[in-house]
Amino acid sequence: MNILLPVLAVLIGFGISYFVYKKSVTINLLLAFSGSFLLSVTVLEFLPAIYNTGTASIGIFILGGILLQIILEYLSGGAEHGHFHLSKKDTNFPYVLFMSLCIHAFLEGIPIDSNHHLLYAVIVHKVPIAIIIASFLFNTRLSKTKIIVFLIIFGLMTPLGSYIQSNTKVLDPIVIYLDAIVIGIFLHVSTTILFESSKDHKFNIYKFGVILLGILLALVL
Repeated sequence: MNILLPVLAVLIGFGISYFVYKKSVTINLLLAFSGSFLLSVTVLEFLPAIYNTGTASIGIFILGGILLQIILEYLSGGAEHGHFHLSKKDTNFPYVLFMSLCIHAFLEGIPIDSNHHLLYAVIVHKVPIAIIIASFLFNTRLSKTKIIVFLIIFGLMTPLGSYIQSNTKVLDPIVIYLDAIVIGIFLHVSTTILFESSKDHKFNIYKFGVILLGILLALVL
């Protein structure tokens, strides 16, 4: 599941973006739901589990994850939570955006092997992000070959992180610290989605409803 579901989520997002997606308020609500669900699972399960290990300096690595995500978002223009600043007229492969998204996707795959609820949260998060990434790329002047390469490799990065963690011992000595970094990444991404998904930062009953739904889903799982 931790290998196939992330790929399936990305494929669903790409399919929606290619065949049916039109920019609307719906994607903002889906983003708000995904951010709420990801934040809730992180706070309710992932964060307590890390602190219960008794490992020293966990907080420092969580803060390090927040700082790392700030750097990645600077490089990607905020694509991890639905923003793009890539020129639609550019025909050059967006290597910086590509590397930033791949690092983010790889890291989020590391902890999902041991936490199925976190796996579901990542899946829910990936679908709207994949829709936005793919729909933007399909409207640039990039060749179809470049777009396909981008999307395939990006789609495989989360399963790759999960596979390496579950089938090798390469990351075992530092996995607890990598998990803490991922917590920082999730905290930053999810809260940014929630803060930025309202137009003019006004109260929106629909947004509030999907945020509440995301929290309730995390509580009942």
